Amino acid sequence: MTTPVQHLKSELESTQIFRSSSAYMHNLPRDKSDTLLLLGACVMVLLPHFLHLSWWTSAICCGLLLWRAAITMRGQRLPPMWLLLPLAALSMGGVYLDFRTLLGRDAGVAMLVLLLTFKLLEMRARRDLFVVLLLSFFLLLTTFFYSQSLPSLLWMIATLVLILTTQLSFQYTGKQPPLKQRLRLGGMILAMALPLTLILFLLFPRIQGPLWGLPGDAHGGRTGLSDSMAPGNISQLAMSDDIAFRVKFLDPQPAPAKLYWRGVVLTHFDGRTWTPGLTSRATTNDEAAATPNAATSVRQQITMEPNGQRWLFALETPQAPPALAGISTRITPEHQIRAARVIGERIRYDVVSNLAPVVSERINPVDLQQALALPQNYNPRTREFAVNLRARTLGDRALVNAVLHFFRNENFSYTLEPPLLGRDSVDDFLFSSRAGFCEHYASSFVFLMRAAGIPARVVTGYQGGETNPVDNMMTVRQSDAHAWAEVWLPPHGWVRVDPTAAVAPNRIETQLSNVLPHSFFGGLLGPELGKSNWWSALSDAASIARANWEALGNGWNQWVLNYTPARQQGLLRWLGLGEFDWRSLTILMLAIGAVAAGTVTLPLLLARNKANPLDTVYSALCAQMARRGLPRHKHEGPRTYERRLCANDSPLSPTAKLAVQRFMSLYEILRYGADYSNDDGKDTIPPAPLMAKLKLLLSQCR
Repeated sequence: MTTPVQHLKSELESTQIFRSSSAYMHNLPRDKSDTLLLLGACVMVLLPHFLHLSWWTSAICCGLLLWRAAITMRGQRLPPMWLLLPLAALSMGGVYLDFRTLLGRDAGVAMLVLLLTFKLLEMRARRDLFVVLLLSFFLLLTTFFYSQSLPSLLWMIATLVLILTTQLSFQYTGKQPPLKQRLRLGGMILAMALPLTLILFLLFPRIQGPLWGLPGDAHGGRTGLSDSMAPGNISQLAMSDDIAFRVKFLDPQPAPAKLYWRGVVLTHFDGRTWTPGLTSRATTNDEAAATPNAATSVRQQITMEPNGQRWLFALETPQAPPALAGISTRITPEHQIRAARVIGERIRYDVVSNLAPVVSERINPVDLQQALALPQNYNPRTREFAVNLRARTLGDRALVNAVLHFFRNENFSYTLEPPLLGRDSVDDFLFSSRAGFCEHYASSFVFLMRAAGIPARVVTGYQGGETNPVDNMMTVRQSDAHAWAEVWLPPHGWVRVDPTAAVAPNRIETQLSNVLPHSFFGGLLGPELGKSNWWSALSDAASIARANWEALGNGWNQWVLNYTPARQQGLLRWLGLGEFDWRSLTILMLAIGAVAAGTVTLPLLLARNKANPLDTVYSALCAQMARRGLPRHKHEGPRTYERRLCANDSPLSPTAKLAVQRFMSLYEILRYGADYSNDDGKDTIPPAPLMAKLKLLLSQCR
């Protein structure tokens, strides 16, 4: 004879809704699955930081995460405090030794990363869980210190959804929905915040600079040209595919041979390293700029990536310092554009350049002295060679051409991997190795010019660029970094001379990758690989995909990251709100934000008042029993209430008691037992046949 519970189970199995317990044997216990989900969220938070953390910090974090995962899977106890505290103290000591401080951006982020991983091994109470979650939210925010690109945003959105899902998972006290449903709920929570986020972004009064002071190293770690040049500096940049700046030409684009993006002028040489010289006179922009000429002027709109330096880039000779919101700029006598502070954020500026050189017949005596100075007791062979060239040539222009002819015809080579140079680096390069990159040629050329009595200086910047066919923006990368020379040739003034063009003329007309020999994948996979049709097709597809992705990233930079106060005012004027001051704008933002928040939360509040049909039927049973003098006590659950209703002294009839038993068993299974989720993971009401069965049993309980 089957019991009521067994009879109900057989009915549920026949409808294929009840799941046998064997299906759950392959699943992890809830505490383990929730902890592993938390570890996964922490890994996603930490992964972007591994790109800039020191190797030992990343190794410790990975070791602690693996240790915590092993403890979870094996069901072991967490390590004692007497073991964790010394390890944490040693780690903090390592951070101090690395940065000589525990404050600032890099040191602070390293400390937070280590504290998060150590806290995972010290979760002994529920509050420790929330400490880990809140620390994860905060550490996720610090990712913006290092990158604000579109891929970083997408990664952070996915990480945020996982953190919210983890937080939800630990909130369930009874039956827990499937992971797919919890992920969907986490995404919905994030989506509900988007309208308010958009309103705050568009209407929050924009100000120049951060709302609070940033740490002193907040803009550290930037890559790009430095304010010095030594053998190997620029060739290291040639290996980088990072973007230096993007350019939108407002006039016809100049020929590739004219794309010299002026950066830093270097006049002092100590025998190995070139550095800027002393400013000999006050800057006057009238002297620094060439006479405006419509035929040789080019208007550019430049979006420059943060580089941690003070100079800005422009073609040839800028005519006027560009206007930057909140940053003053000036043009130096060497035609450099310098900002009043370090460029630690992406900036956009308009500049007009004159491609014709500045004609001048006079040079300041101090500038002349700096442009002829050479270190004593360095490079004797080069000095002797310069004297001999001077004796054999007539005039400065002829001597310049003679040196270029020497580079062109004496078996010099252009390479990223030149041999090491000794103390007399110019002698070694000119008469021994004869292999180098642009900094080798520019340095040796300027040394030769000075040794021959011609004022000369080194200029570093970028040469060339790649036009994106998707948005017609020119992209200048770190691999386009270049060094050239300028010589004083009156009455023409300072004249650009690029000795690299004498050795590798294609470098000025095309990209660096087309000039240097293939020493990477092509060299590893064989010289015939680049000639194959499938490799060419794959390269073309990769180039198209890259162009589209970079155009998308540029659009993100232009329309989101460069949402300046001026652009906000333009939006308000377009909306007819151009006369609003910041107080009125704040009130408007709060009003619209309140409406948006109410629109999102009101349906949720109304949904909370809707009773579950399953609970409605159970409440009807309780009310029915209360009318018969058997009310349910507040502390009684279904099983306890059932035992009291079916007790021997209960006034219910045997038929009603049997109906109560079957009702309570079915309700208990539907409410607390099997998982009645649809295929999409959404928790739904039990099927109509089972609800009808429950209501039929309710009618039999009278």
